[in-house]
Amino acid sequence: MVDEAQPVAWRGPMVTKAIRQFLGQVSWGKLDYLVIDLPPGTGDVSITIAKSLPQADILMVTTPQAVAVADVTRAVSMFRKIGKMVLGVVENMSYFCCEHSDDKIEIFGKGGGEALSRELNLPLLGALPIDIELRKCGDEGIPLMVKSPDCDTAQIFTEIAHKLLTSFAGSEAK
Repeated sequence: MVDEAQPVAWRGPMVTKAIRQFLGQVSWGKLDYLVIDLPPGTGDVSITIAKSLPQADILMVTTPQAVAVADVTRAVSMFRKIGKMVLGVVENMSYFCCEHSDDKIEIFGKGGGEALSRELNLPLLGALPIDIELRKCGDEGIPLMVKSPDCDTAQIFTEIAHKLLTSFAGSEAK
């Protein structure tokens, strides 16, 4: 759409129009699930996606620090007010494991996702580390689950996916 180095400075109405066009005019084919990674907060993108996809359920992602937890708390409140099912919480960047030690280094603090899940009565589905291999895979355009499916982080992603599938199965039965 634009040159790679060109900024996309869109305001609310332009973002809303682009999202609606993307959702309504892309031939998605038959999907089991569509995962959309939204920016943090309660802005135009989140509201537009939530209102444009009435069948959508929400998975919240936080990092351990208080400012992120506060932002996610507001977003959960917004999604619940507009009738969305919030499936659970994933804590990202929970810790870093240095290759020279078995210690978990909690760069962004500890327990934010757990506290959030308790406060909002949501399941904590997993805690993902800062993983150099995950970053490399992203830079290479190769999913971690393809390149290193047996690594610890891939196993955490698998556990989260299984919990989500169980949650979906439970909500479809209702």
